Amino acid sequence: MRSLPLSLALTARLTPVAVLACAGWVLTSGPETSSSASAAPSQKTGTQSASGSSASAAPRTYATSPAPCTSLAKKTITSLVPSAKTAGKEIKSTDSKVRRTCSWNALDGYEYRWLDVSFEVMDSDAAAEKSYQGRVEKAKGGGEVPGLGDAGYSVVNLTTEDGQKSREGMVLARTHNALVVVTYTGSDFESKDAPSTDEINKGAIKAAKEATAALENGGA
Repeated sequence: MRSLPLSLALTARLTPVAVLACAGWVLTSGPETSSSASAAPSQKTGTQSASGSSASAAPRTYATSPAPCTSLAKKTITSLVPSAKTAGKEIKSTDSKVRRTCSWNALDGYEYRWLDVSFEVMDSDAAAEKSYQGRVEKAKGGGEVPGLGDAGYSVVNLTTEDGQKSREGMVLARTHNALVVVTYTGSDFESKDAPSTDEINKGAIKAAKEATAALENGGA
């Protein structure tokens, strides 16, 4: 069995806590309203009463976040994260009705891959749109992803730590009042290099399309 010499920084990167911290705003930013956990019928957004004083909140398309660990096909998981357990691991959330995240990670030989899929449910389409636009503005250097929900965006970044390169792709999708956030990271600990931008970007988009479809096809 080969011995993999890793620095303390690289070893830390293999732990869920460290990697989740490296994911930055994608994993730490959440719904912008504290009242989004309140349940509401799962249906298309309706119109409010003409009377402002007696108007009730418009119903939401998605009332709760679906289970993220069942949002991807097993063959997709094994292709993106070789040697990972397909069941994934759901990350604890302060309110699972609002946000749920599942992670898959594995070291296959010297190749390391990490994949996160998150669903975030907000009070309204407008709130989701505002959050989506704010995150896109922060994630500079990417581009739109056609055909992904109501709006889709992807960006890939390369980082170097103690000589080790890692490439992370992020895909953000909005569909009605929900956001789908996918992060996909890769490193090669033998060459100290990282997978190509094309590989990471395509992998993240593939996962995002499947997760968005799972949400739209009954995830509410």
